[in-house]
Amino acid sequence: MVSSVRLRFVTATPLDVRRGSGTYVGIQVLARALTALGHTVVFETPRIHLPVFTLERLLFNRTLRRSDAFDVTVGFDMDGYRIADVASLKGVIADEARFERGLTRLTMGMQAAREQLHVHRARLVLTTSLYAAGRAQELYGLATRPAIVPELIDLEEWRRTLTAPPADSPRFTLLFVGRFYRRKRLDVLLRAAAILRGRIPGLEARIVGNGPCRAMLHALARELRLESVVTWLGDVSRAELTREYNRASVFCLPSVQEGFGIVLLEAMAAGKPIVAARAAAIPETAPHAVLVEPESAEDLAAGIEALHHSPEARESQAAAGLAWVERFDAPGVAQKFLDTVTRAATCISV
Repeated sequence: MVSSVRLRFVTATPLDVRRGSGTYVGIQVLARALTALGHTVVFETPRIHLPVFTLERLLFNRTLRRSDAFDVTVGFDMDGYRIADVASLKGVIADEARFERGLTRLTMGMQAAREQLHVHRARLVLTTSLYAAGRAQELYGLATRPAIVPELIDLEEWRRTLTAPPADSPRFTLLFVGRFYRRKRLDVLLRAAAILRGRIPGLEARIVGNGPCRAMLHALARELRLESVVTWLGDVSRAELTREYNRASVFCLPSVQEGFGIVLLEAMAAGKPIVAARAAAIPETAPHAVLVEPESAEDLAAGIEALHHSPEARESQAAAGLAWVERFDAPGVAQKFLDTVTRAATCISV
């Protein structure tokens, strides 16, 4: 056993769910779980905020200094690339950038260059899935594959917040949760909704999130005449998000690039069936889901329609998800994280 460990978490990711998305959730749940195990976690975050996130991130990293006050310094994604003992990649930025365009791709390329420095300088590199480990090794030229510690979910908290009864709605409801990046392929979901509009009476698609592609996606929804089908919810609080999972009939993730997909764990914990693209880490995270051909609105629509026609299939998949998600419960994953990083830190006696 390891005695109480002092960990320094270095991250520029906004520490709120509205802007930090899944990365924020993963880091915060990990920190709480480690604290519950008797260890100390101190966050190092930007003190100077700039209108351009990438510039804020670069400035933040230039100001970081090493500290003997901690046993292990963990830098998340590119953050801490000059000082961290452990490079913990919640996603592989170079992989994500391949699917973007314009300014988003340019700024992500700048971040990916620092993330590459990070994984070569750190004593230990962690990723969240076999997919992410392979992409990091290939895109960043690593000699060995990174260690894998999956994302985690606080099942006790989710079960407590999901006790409220689902919203009473006669509509068959699809739920999407995520940032509006091209790689999320929300446009494919909108086209699938247009196909299903005449096949599933009362179909509703409820979309949580925001991001660079917002204007394009809203324009596409208008073009497809989905005003009566799509509800744009924007960024929501955790309580509001729980209510959305509660009321959903099916969770849908058409993304073609996921380093893990925490939203899949949330959907499983809520007992929801999932339809998702057979892409990236999604088959690892949710092998029991209805997995469809990426980029195909027709296949996505067919997967959704199959679940609509079969309440038994929805119940069976929901039960499988509730069992599968147990392996990602926060205490066990946090202990695996701790065991892995302490083995790499020579300053800690194991």
